[in-house]
Amino acid sequence: MLNVCNLSFGYGNKSVLQEINLEFEPFLTAIIGPNATGKSTLLKCIAGLFKHQGSIFLNGERIDDGSAARHVSYLPQDSGSPISLTVLEAVLLGRHHFLSWRVSPEDLQMVFGILDDLGIADLSTRQLNHLSGGQQQMVSIAQSLIREPQVLLMDEPTSSLDLCRQIEIFNLIKKVTRDRNMITLVAIHDLNLAARYADNMVVMNMGRIFDVGPPDEVLTEEMIREVYGVDAEVYMGRDRMPVVVPSVSAGPAGCSRSGVVPEKKLLGKALGVD
Repeated sequence: MLNVCNLSFGYGNKSVLQEINLEFEPFLTAIIGPNATGKSTLLKCIAGLFKHQGSIFLNGERIDDGSAARHVSYLPQDSGSPISLTVLEAVLLGRHHFLSWRVSPEDLQMVFGILDDLGIADLSTRQLNHLSGGQQQMVSIAQSLIREPQVLLMDEPTSSLDLCRQIEIFNLIKKVTRDRNMITLVAIHDLNLAARYADNMVVMNMGRIFDVGPPDEVLTEEMIREVYGVDAEVYMGRDRMPVVVPSVSAGPAGCSRSGVVPEKKLLGKALGVD
């Protein structure tokens, strides 16, 4: 159990997070909300990167006192790196808490297993700073998973990836969360991906918690209107997952007159919804 108790944070006189109280169990939880509402800041506070007011406990042990790194793996939104390392070396660094002077066959087996799962084993000898943004994102995800954390924090982990890779990554994150009994928190803008893969959702608005619950209860037209300031239709797909469609009669370039962005149509097919 991860407990966030009375957490507040600000930059100078500007308040970013206000009295956040949350409990997380070993599930995949999507953190959603508009830009600049505090999603990334919340993850950074849990990761121990920001000094904040309040407390964070993991299984009753306080981890915001400098001990978070032993239990928590954090993947920032901008994970690109100019460092001249191979992919294999970069992912191995994710296990620096476990490594000795000599890399064991078990460590190498774990690294190649993760790279295989992500479909990037062929990149193992490539220099990290020679990869595309999407490939570097995949390596960063591998580095996060190789640490075998109790808590996995991911800030827009699929932002640089194409639609096929997004679905592959979320399938893997979901599987790893269940297999390892991890607490996984993912800040994400795509409400349909969040609805498809998250066990629970945390809706943030203006630095506060607006709602918490399973996707089919949280994703409502009223919530989207109040939190995001737009009208949308929410309906159930064939697998009883909520699907969000913007209500736009004649939107900007890239939107059809029905209000469905073409890529969203492809996403619906890929996820098995109409």
